[in-house]
Amino acid sequence: MAISPKTAMELLEGKRIEIAALSDLSKEARSVVTLDQQSVGRLSRMDALQSQAMAKETERRRALELQRIEKAFERLESGDFGYCVECDAEIPLKRLEIDPTATLCVECAAKKEKAKK
Repeated sequence: MAISPKTAMELLEGKRIEIAALSDLSKEARSVVTLDQQSVGRLSRMDALQSQAMAKETERRRALELQRIEKAFERLESGDFGYCVECDAEIPLKRLEIDPTATLCVECAAKKEKAKK
């Protein structure tokens, strides 16, 4: 394996902690928007609703990233971590250091990206 299980666990746990902290910071932005016409103008309410929608989408993406982290922990436990799920090639260390949740080697990721276009 290109990356040690201990290092992988540390990277994944660091990402999990970072996501949790960001989620806590944005909790207020996702809360219910008060639509009291006496205290806020129409444009301010629209801006608040747009900000809330963006914060909710960001939180949805964080939840997806947490799922990817959990799957990476499962791959660590099963011994599949660090290997491409498509071709079973070893995923390069630098790629895993950047994104410890990566499931594809560079070649397979490039093929998948090319297929999307």
